[in-house]
Amino acid sequence: MTTYKFLNVIEKCIDCGGCFAICKDQNKVPHGTARMRVVTINEGKPGEKNIPISCMHCTDPPCVAACPTKALSKREDGIVMTDKSKCIGCGYCGWACPFGAPQYPHGLSENLKKLGLEGIMDKCTLCVQPFNPLDEEGRPIIREPKPRCALFCSTKARLGGDIAEILPVYNEAKVRSTISYQEHV
Repeated sequence: MTTYKFLNVIEKCIDCGGCFAICKDQNKVPHGTARMRVVTINEGKPGEKNIPISCMHCTDPPCVAACPTKALSKREDGIVMTDKSKCIGCGYCGWACPFGAPQYPHGLSENLKKLGLEGIMDKCTLCVQPFNPLDEEGRPIIREPKPRCALFCSTKARLGGDIAEILPVYNEAKVRSTISYQEHV
């Protein structure tokens, strides 16, 4: 069975902002929110690391357990999705998430408020559209995710997709970064 995840090779991340920009553009992320961010640890010091953070589509997602309206759900393939029509904007998912992935729009225009989008949670969907088209028999067509942040990462620090496919790439990158680090010490 396919399970989709993100893995980050933090030794390769240069905080270029590409993942953030492509996510905002391709997913039409609401103003005032970000599905993706990079956190820098030990900034300006030896050992500085940049860590891309978004929804990690947890194996046992605490956000799903915390949602009182069941607006969040985990698909069979591991992707945690949001049904915005059920979201009441309570914020429980944000408090439960260890990555701070659920975001709420701030400073929305009056037009968006009129559409009822104030307070509705937004988060990473691994670039899967929330509503899948239906096949001839009325069943949802589940499309394979193509996370843009991983596809456009210039250093290949951000890996996203089927865990069986990205784990070997991640392990190889970790081995190479360890060898490279030891050569410079």
